[in-house]
Amino acid sequence: MTATDTHCPYCALQCGMTLTPEIPRVRLEPRDFVVNKGGLCAKGFSAADLLDHSDRLLTPLVRKGQGLREASWDEAFDRIVDAIESAQKAYGRDSVGAFGGGGLTNEKAYALGKFVRVSLKSSSIDYNGRFCMSSAATAANRSLGVDRGLPFPLEDVASARTVLIVGANPAEAMPPSMQYLEGTRFIVADPRRTKTAAGAYLHLQPLPGTDLALANGLLHIAIREGYVDEDYVARRTTGFEAVRSATNAYWPERVERMTGVPETQLRQTVRLLATEGPAMILTARGAEQHSNGTDTAQAFLNLALALGLVGRPFSGYGTITGQGNGQGGREHGQKADQLPGYRKLDDPAARAHVAAVWGIDPDELPGPGRSAYEMLTDDRLKVLMVLASNIAVSAPNSNRVLQQLRKLDFLVVSDIFLSETAALADVVLPAAQWAEEEGTMTNLEGRVIRRRRALPPPPDVRTDLEVLAELSRRLGRAESSDPRTVFEELRRASAGGIADYAGITYERIEQEDGVFWPCPAEDHPGTPRLFADTFPTPSGKARLIPVVHQDPAEMPDRSFPYVLTTGRNMQHYQSGNQTRRVRALTVALPEPRAEIHPDLARRHGIADGDLVELRSRRGAAVLRARLSDGIRPDTVFAPFHWPGANALTNPALDPHSRMPAFKACAVAISLHTEGTE
Repeated sequence: MTATDTHCPYCALQCGMTLTPEIPRVRLEPRDFVVNKGGLCAKGFSAADLLDHSDRLLTPLVRKGQGLREASWDEAFDRIVDAIESAQKAYGRDSVGAFGGGGLTNEKAYALGKFVRVSLKSSSIDYNGRFCMSSAATAANRSLGVDRGLPFPLEDVASARTVLIVGANPAEAMPPSMQYLEGTRFIVADPRRTKTAAGAYLHLQPLPGTDLALANGLLHIAIREGYVDEDYVARRTTGFEAVRSATNAYWPERVERMTGVPETQLRQTVRLLATEGPAMILTARGAEQHSNGTDTAQAFLNLALALGLVGRPFSGYGTITGQGNGQGGREHGQKADQLPGYRKLDDPAARAHVAAVWGIDPDELPGPGRSAYEMLTDDRLKVLMVLASNIAVSAPNSNRVLQQLRKLDFLVVSDIFLSETAALADVVLPAAQWAEEEGTMTNLEGRVIRRRRALPPPPDVRTDLEVLAELSRRLGRAESSDPRTVFEELRRASAGGIADYAGITYERIEQEDGVFWPCPAEDHPGTPRLFADTFPTPSGKARLIPVVHQDPAEMPDRSFPYVLTTGRNMQHYQSGNQTRRVRALTVALPEPRAEIHPDLARRHGIADGDLVELRSRRGAAVLRARLSDGIRPDTVFAPFHWPGANALTNPALDPHSRMPAFKACAVAISLHTEGTE
């Protein structure tokens, strides 16, 4: 049997693994790839269990009454095309749209964006990365001129001496990455004592939604105590004086009252970052999934720039991407306002370049569309295609989103399993899995790697590229379904853009353990490290931008007195559509657990293992209680891998990134009696 070197289907580490088809099952082994160095987490080790799972979708399904029945591909395509043409004739082009995913390969993300804008001629497209990296991306673009999650290789983290990790739990979300923190003095800012925080040199425990005040407070101390790198600031940045003025109000005693982080810890954190270098600041969703998430990411960027970290060896600022292709997924056109190469859809030069590659007039391209939550809850949307996303579970205020999905004239879902979203569809398309297709992914470092096909898909299963090509053909446009051909076109479309892939080929990826973008030519070495000499801004300098703390969009009150925050468990991934079907993972963690402080539990007569009901202004969820003194007494944690948590979350949107406020909403808690509804 032939062994195939490929990559894990889960998080943005994209760990290397080897697959060998054997009878009766595929054998999966970790590979000594440069990122994971032979390590895999429980999810990675069990990934092959998905390939022959009994729940696997093996044929198209179409709605018949209240249920779904098997159908041919021709019938499925006929129904989809009829629905598209009828809706656009009656309601206009933007009445038909698509929702993509951060797990799609670069080729599929590119093809989906092109399909919507060229074949459908619609502006209605966004993807689940809007719910992931959008705030960090917006802050990085406006301050540094480019958004690449880590602007340096992961291996650089191991050479840092001090690392501040804000709102991330890599010990559970991406365990192989923890090897890079061994030997570093890392500090964790998180309202919970997570597995990551438990191993930290220092754990800051702020109230959810106060990270911006924390960052401004740290910068205030750095300024007052003379830790600012004045030479770096003068040579390499603009805007510092406005930021200096904006942080005057964040003296340590006030920040302690706002965040709950003791003044001694604030001062210790600044001293370590400033004097125990090289130093890094890494942020993630805990800080960014707020109605002020962009400004929060900006506040930590300001701190990193003021300390002179960005662009220095083994120092810097980065954001930890979550989804497998969260980086590449937002670079090549499935985001509402973007064209391939990270070009802006409202930029005339960008429109002209991409239109020339696509063989159309720039005026034929639609303008920017609505962001994810806005599109999903807009009555003007009548037909929706969903690829690689389970929005019925993962969207904020999920009851409202479910209501809108049921109101659609027509819903199409492409997936490997009958997810909660697919169960609502009018047509369900069985998709090829990660080990059954070719393509490229871009990991959290900006390293473009190759996903290689290890075995063929089942006989009546197609790849998403094949589906998009066939729908385009039926709508009058010829497109390729060959991944290499699509990637060659992507290279041309991205050429000259911020995320320039022009010099990256499948062959180079294989020879070089991946290639870092930007890579404008085949003789270019790629760019593992950004910002060493300049920033890709008009002035060549990074911009410091003053930001001011605002309370979360929803504050606790007498009716809803506690703060709910959401996040990951080690055993599961995203909406759980895959991992909730893997026996080893469900045995380890079969149900969601609400993490509650013993003092809060005692107040409500709750014991460990009891069922509790969490209520917000939008809905209710019942979870099993897990008592822990590692969480703040005013805060409740719930994992988002099951239906329920996002029935509670607040869809208040960040004004810059349109990120919903997943990480802080007001809830009430009560004991739930088993067997009652």
